[in-house]
Amino acid sequence: MAPNVCSSDLSSSSQKPLPKDLSDLFVPSMRGPIKSAFKSVMGSPTLAMINMAGGVPHPDTFPILRLHATVRAPSGSDSAGESALVLEKAASSGSTESLNELLQYGDGCGVDSYCRFLHKHTQRTHNPPYSGWGVIASCGNTDAIGKAVSLFCQRGDSILVERWTFPGTLSSLRAAGVRPVPVALDGEGMIAEDLDQVCTAWSDSTPLRAVYLVPTGQNPTGATMSVARRKRIYAVAQKHNLAIIEDDPYYFLQLPSYGLSADASESPDSLLPSLLSLDADGRVIRLDSFSKILAPNLRCGWITAPRYILDKLQILNETTTLQPSGVSQGLISRLLNDAWGMDGWNAHLRQLRASYAQRRDLFVQMVDRHLAGLVEYTVPAAGMFLWMKIRFAPAADADPSAMSRLLEAMKKCGVMMAPGMPFSSTGPSPSDHYLRAAFALVDVGMFEPALIRLAQAIVAIRGVSVCDSQNEAKVQLALPTGSTKAASVNGASR
Repeated sequence: MAPNVCSSDLSSSSQKPLPKDLSDLFVPSMRGPIKSAFKSVMGSPTLAMINMAGGVPHPDTFPILRLHATVRAPSGSDSAGESALVLEKAASSGSTESLNELLQYGDGCGVDSYCRFLHKHTQRTHNPPYSGWGVIASCGNTDAIGKAVSLFCQRGDSILVERWTFPGTLSSLRAAGVRPVPVALDGEGMIAEDLDQVCTAWSDSTPLRAVYLVPTGQNPTGATMSVARRKRIYAVAQKHNLAIIEDDPYYFLQLPSYGLSADASESPDSLLPSLLSLDADGRVIRLDSFSKILAPNLRCGWITAPRYILDKLQILNETTTLQPSGVSQGLISRLLNDAWGMDGWNAHLRQLRASYAQRRDLFVQMVDRHLAGLVEYTVPAAGMFLWMKIRFAPAADADPSAMSRLLEAMKKCGVMMAPGMPFSSTGPSPSDHYLRAAFALVDVGMFEPALIRLAQAIVAIRGVSVCDSQNEAKVQLALPTGSTKAASVNGASR
């Protein structure tokens, strides 16, 4: 069998430079050679050995003999109808390992056929500009975030994050005793100049070693970095010698400009370049996930980084999750390697973008219709969220209880959206009057009722009306007449 992707450079990039060695940024426990205690004593078995070292069950004891799944063809692809994904007990299926292998213990890299497809996919999509990179399996980005952060931060350290960011990351940092250092955001995400200022002014006894960010369809704001912004962020990371943890689960949900029809045949090459694709030094640890583009509870993702960083992550995998479910990896491998292939996978991603663009556009239309004068927002260029600043009356704006009263009013009116407070890297503030609306799951027919109910709740806090869930149309009488909505499309005021 060929060497595993996570420990071997399979890219045809011999003329590319090697990555810079950033191992001096590692926490002390991650510096130097680190190996599994068992493997460091036993080494790796050869085919000639009679291996009786591991506590590994015999595959004859596995009762699952065959797995069969039916998948649809991706819209816009050359194929039509449905196809079968079959995993056999003892025989490999197409490019994918047998169930005996998939159900057995694995190493910390991931199933070989799974990783090989993702290596090829990463090469075609991002083409990292250095040699010696690879991919390793993760159990989704929440798993990957904690492991990536632990390379550079230990208890008492600090890490740079966006002012508003993923609550799962904030929870992980709190549990690890790592302090988030907020960097300001605008309509394009993290502001490079503020990142530079924060780093320049840093005077803590422990240095800043890493920055965590979501550059595309940022959670919760929906902001997407332009190419120029990505380059400036990278330049600041070079200036201050920072590792970049690029959490990018919405990368393939980049959307056309609001009001333009989504072209389902649009080439994937039109996507914005990732930070990985700009990574001349090898300082980006890129996190990808199937959660938003295939199915969340497959619990599968992948990390791309220089090989010496993947070696550390492999050890972290082997002391925690080991790797994602072999069945999940096997099904994904069979789907992407054999049933769809790279062309079918790209067709699926294009269709996802078209579907989310239609949802986004309809949701924004409904916001304009029912929340004019009540919220400020920026139309997202990627992802599945609309981030809204609530415009209370002046008296309510200064009321520290306004947001909690709004949430109660929303419950009474029968609508739920995420308040801004859990996303705050600076801690909750009474003046944080934000809501994040996710337009991915709810049936599009429920967009209008949801926004009517939200309008009722906001107006109730303004003291103009009281929510009447029996007659949603009453909200039209309560909305301020002649109001000018403070909204923006793709960062431009309108």
